[in-house]
Amino acid sequence: MKNDSRSRNEWEPQQGSKAVIYARVSSAAQVKKGDGLGSQETRCRQLAQNKGYEVVRVFRDEGASGGMIDRPGMQEMLKFLKAQKGSPYVILIDDISRLARGLEAHIQLRTLISGIGAKLASPSIEFGEDSDSMLVENLLASVSQHQRQKNAEQTKNRMKARVMNGYYAFNPPVGYKFAHVPGHSGKMMVVDDPVAGVVREALEGYASGRFETQNEVRLFLESSPHFPKNRNGTVHFQKVTNLLGKVLYAGYMNIPEWNLHLHPAKHEPLISFETYQAIQDRLQGNAKAPARKDLHDDFPLRSFVTCSGCDKPMTACWSSGRNAKYPYYLCSTKGCPDYRKSIRKETLEGDFKVLLTQLRPTPNLFYMASAMFKELWEDRNRLANDAAQAMKAQLPVLEQRMEKYLTRLVETDNQTAIQKYETEIARLEGEKIILREKIDKCGRPLEPFEDCFRTAMTFLANPCHYWSSDRLEDKRMVLRLVFAKKLAYHRKEGFRTAKNDELSLPFRYLKNLDAVKYEMARPAGIEPATLSLEG
Repeated sequence: MKNDSRSRNEWEPQQGSKAVIYARVSSAAQVKKGDGLGSQETRCRQLAQNKGYEVVRVFRDEGASGGMIDRPGMQEMLKFLKAQKGSPYVILIDDISRLARGLEAHIQLRTLISGIGAKLASPSIEFGEDSDSMLVENLLASVSQHQRQKNAEQTKNRMKARVMNGYYAFNPPVGYKFAHVPGHSGKMMVVDDPVAGVVREALEGYASGRFETQNEVRLFLESSPHFPKNRNGTVHFQKVTNLLGKVLYAGYMNIPEWNLHLHPAKHEPLISFETYQAIQDRLQGNAKAPARKDLHDDFPLRSFVTCSGCDKPMTACWSSGRNAKYPYYLCSTKGCPDYRKSIRKETLEGDFKVLLTQLRPTPNLFYMASAMFKELWEDRNRLANDAAQAMKAQLPVLEQRMEKYLTRLVETDNQTAIQKYETEIARLEGEKIILREKIDKCGRPLEPFEDCFRTAMTFLANPCHYWSSDRLEDKRMVLRLVFAKKLAYHRKEGFRTAKNDELSLPFRYLKNLDAVKYEMARPAGIEPATLSLEG
């Protein structure tokens, strides 16, 4: 065995020797350039033709780092050569850097190649077994490693400089894409519609409470035809968590490894920083309810309606009959008098719709509420300038506090104190950003009065309209905007008339007004036909 091994290692390639070609590129972009896989193979075949070698196989690695040896193409080639017992091969490579771009990886591969009795050949370097040849080979491998490390260092420095200038230099998140923009060097992140609109709605919906849980955000994203999904047509929970945690959507960058926190970015934000902060507050435990995986379009009242017998949330399910399946709500609390006693879906949800209808205001009450809404809007506009001046006065105070913490941070060596000071500085920086956003928004409503007025009044006039929507998020929105508490349901008596403390503030106020006798003229400019009170 020892003699066989020595004879295999000492053989010299000659005309007729069998050969394999190994080609490697570290990125997909190199495939299209002059140093791509095709050009490497061509140079190797020319060498084989000149030497009289017979090329048997070609092995390729695309997007594989030269600093590693565990590459699919390389491992496949080594496995193939090991199987060719008694038949040594020549391995053709275009350049020493194609074998490896690290001295350690190069030495390991050379040892493996020598162990299976193969020889290296290249049009760029003459491989030999003598000490001088090995010295040159190792020097070239060291130079190749230096080039790889230098390229990585230069790339990192360029990326960091670009980030410092406000341009995000990594893969864009969902809702953005890279494009050339006049007035900006290179490519920068731009809004990618229509998926950006879906992301914005999801983020603002979670911040405002329209989506009570992360699962509701997930269901909303799955229902959108524009949002990208996995191969099963679903959105993973982790993708939702990542989406909600990205400060990039607020126009800032956090890159801890470069010690960058809330660094301003030049791309257009999808949400305000205040909205982002509201999302983080909810993620840290201020949400109204834990995420549920069983929310489904089939049962929009699941977890909202409680059993009158035990005051626990009802569950729901489909029950199989002889010829079909039937939907039911039921109580699953053991010990309850109504335990496992089912209620037909159409019965319970029909009673709920009747309850919603009872909450619709009378025409006179509706017009009175609309007049109050307009008066409140105008009053808020009058106070906007005063509020802006008061907030501007708070900025110097925050800056002074930050300066104090920065001074303490520089003077201390205590790691616990350093961490606390850094945390406090980051918190104050967030407060400054929110304060500046509020100052900019003072006196500038996000939407024109007519649009806000029409949306609000349409909902107040007839919440049943949104309840009739096919979208689960619209139904859940009705539950949160109309009711302040969960509603109890009795199997025989149905829903009780909603009490004041069970209603949200607007509907509670309208109900109280309805108990008072009044007479008021309808305000001009409001079209009853558009803001219909009819179902």
